[in-house]
Amino acid sequence: MSAPAFEAFLSTPEMLAVFDTPAVVQAMMDFEAALARAQADEGVIPQAAAAAIADVCKAELYDIPAIVGASGRAGSLAIPLVKKLTETVALFDADAAGYVHWGSTSQDVLDSAMALLSRRALALVERDLSALTLSLLDLAERHGDAPVLGRTLLQPAQVVSLGFKLAGWIAPLLRSRRRLRVAADAALQLQLGGAVGTLAVMGDKADAVVRRVAERLQLRVPDMAWHTQRDELAALACELGVLTGTLGKIAKDISLMAQGEVAELSEPSGDGRGGSSSMPHKRNPVAAMVALSAALRVPHRVSALLASMVQEHERGLGNWQAELAETAGLFISVHGALGALAGVAGGLQVDRRRMLRNIDALQGLVFAESVSMLFARRIGKARAHALMEQLSRQVVASGRHLREVTHEAWQADDTLRAHFTDAEIAALFDPERAAQRAVDIATPRLAAMREAARALDNA
Repeated sequence: MSAPAFEAFLSTPEMLAVFDTPAVVQAMMDFEAALARAQADEGVIPQAAAAAIADVCKAELYDIPAIVGASGRAGSLAIPLVKKLTETVALFDADAAGYVHWGSTSQDVLDSAMALLSRRALALVERDLSALTLSLLDLAERHGDAPVLGRTLLQPAQVVSLGFKLAGWIAPLLRSRRRLRVAADAALQLQLGGAVGTLAVMGDKADAVVRRVAERLQLRVPDMAWHTQRDELAALACELGVLTGTLGKIAKDISLMAQGEVAELSEPSGDGRGGSSSMPHKRNPVAAMVALSAALRVPHRVSALLASMVQEHERGLGNWQAELAETAGLFISVHGALGALAGVAGGLQVDRRRMLRNIDALQGLVFAESVSMLFARRIGKARAHALMEQLSRQVVASGRHLREVTHEAWQADDTLRAHFTDAEIAALFDPERAAQRAVDIATPRLAAMREAARALDNA
């Protein structure tokens, strides 16, 4: 079954395939096969029954749309699936059919299947998170020393370096990668508790069966059934939400820097990327658009998963069912953002000349603080600040460059001329010099980030 067009448009084929209905059904079948094999190994059910059950735990053998269609009436996808599995086993071994799903419950199947699917989804997230980080590090290596306007409250503030800006993008990606691993280790666990979490039907074999099923599925052995204790799943969802917020921040910066009036960065073009149906000149930042769309939607999904934690007694009504859909949607949105940015990061185009032109277009006003602090050494901070405010107003009114009006003020002030040369003042208007502090900060940090990324890749 394909995803709705608008969902597919904002995600990736790989992630959509992870949560495609046949994949979900197969993950549930994998649980049933592992359960039967583990129970047979512990003598809970006959080996022959386990073999008969496992042999038909193949999604392609079933009418999946019919199972999905019946799930609404049954209240769970697991109920019609187990029914059809039992009927199919009975075609080959009537006795074995009585051991299908022995001692388990619907939530065991669905939660364990979702853990299997989430593991595959997280592998995609990990892969593309690594790729995005490395592409940004490579971009910093090529263009990290480029002076660029730092902006606060959407207004030009001071000159920084592109590497400084990129370091601000990369650091939270690395932090998310580490935290996601910790959250995934906790959340990707087997669910097997039976009717109310005690596995009473399996008696003293219960713990051994749990260990064997977990081993077969390569999931963590839980301390106990967690049918209505959803904290570790919620923690994983929150980490995915934080990652998407970071991706949204990167996308926001790219989109702002790609505006035609700014034009400091641009996404790669070609093959129809970023075109317009009516305006041939347009070059839309479509990867940023996808990431920003995810950043809008993911907080609501995370909120729904947090709300789903409030569950009744030993089995929730409506909350964990909602959680299943929201978890799939969360991964689909997250990977849409991540895949989009990872796909363009290596080809981001940097226009150094435009960055310098944007700095110069401000008539030197972004250097006012540096000049003010130089003057403050001799005439005091308050007087220097007032002087630069006055000179800045002159610049705005006259359209001249701050360097010129500052030179005139220096010529007219004996104190300033006695302590500073014209060359010293002029040097403060050099963008390369202004960006040097940011370069000095970013360079060792970017090197450390590359080492951290390499260590994560090798872990």
